[in-house]
Amino acid sequence: MREDIEFDSGGVTLRGWFYRPDNATENLPCVVLNHGFSATKEMHLDDYAEVFSAAGLACVVHDHAGFGASDHNPAKPRLEIDPWEQVRGIQDAITYAQGRPEVDAGRIGVWGSSYGGANAYVVAAIDRRVKAVCGQVPLISGRRNFETLVRVDFWDATWQLLAADRAARARGEAPATLPVVLEDPTQQSALPTADSYAFFTGIAERASTWRNEVTVRTLEYFQGYEPGEYLKRISPTPLLMVVAPNDRLAPGEWACAAYETASHPKKLVLVPGGHFDAYTGEGFQISSGAARDWFVEHLGAK
Repeated sequence: MREDIEFDSGGVTLRGWFYRPDNATENLPCVVLNHGFSATKEMHLDDYAEVFSAAGLACVVHDHAGFGASDHNPAKPRLEIDPWEQVRGIQDAITYAQGRPEVDAGRIGVWGSSYGGANAYVVAAIDRRVKAVCGQVPLISGRRNFETLVRVDFWDATWQLLAADRAARARGEAPATLPVVLEDPTQQSALPTADSYAFFTGIAERASTWRNEVTVRTLEYFQGYEPGEYLKRISPTPLLMVVAPNDRLAPGEWACAAYETASHPKKLVLVPGGHFDAYTGEGFQISSGAARDWFVEHLGAK
């Protein structure tokens, strides 16, 4: 069963879905799901929640502040990705889940994909209410990813763009923006890879609230975010990392290397293909099944 929900996060209303397993009414473990860079919950999070719910897990799925159905902080523009705002939103989603009468407040898991996988690691490291965590095709280092995604001949222009945007905002002008994806990967966009363009444009009809735009300041936040540093702080919370070795958007080899910095209990699962192959077909069967089994094992679903 799925119902529409909303909850407060620092004065901002976040909206999403609550999944309850059929014929289950109390003492349920619950998984909080969050998505990646600019993505909305309709971009396959419902598929994961359905797999988890069928295994006896309640789920809270939400759009990040400023995206999809959620409101935004009036002090900030929409479509601005602030990772620490998203981390706080996930923590508030945990609080919401713990307040549900069906949920066992002591059995909470967190799942995230891509940028959301990074967020899940950070939350698990700093919030001991989390009893199990899974991050798939994860961002490991914002700065390293920035240097691989932004063409080197664009670096100087990007620094100038960020400085100009700060000055313009101080004058009260609208924030500068850039596309999330473009068909021509040589043009400046936030995610200049062919598979990024194919994924977001291919799923746009299903995710009608998605917008092909983020603020320029999003890049500033992105290049300063180092979620891989938190992996070593997650233990003793059980950690599952799902990695696509051929991922070129959030390089799979970086994730595999970062996995080695984490302490047990932990598990690494590999999925075929690239970054977005984890969401469909064989990749989805592997990624969703591994996460489901991890949460069932460590949260005690029946």
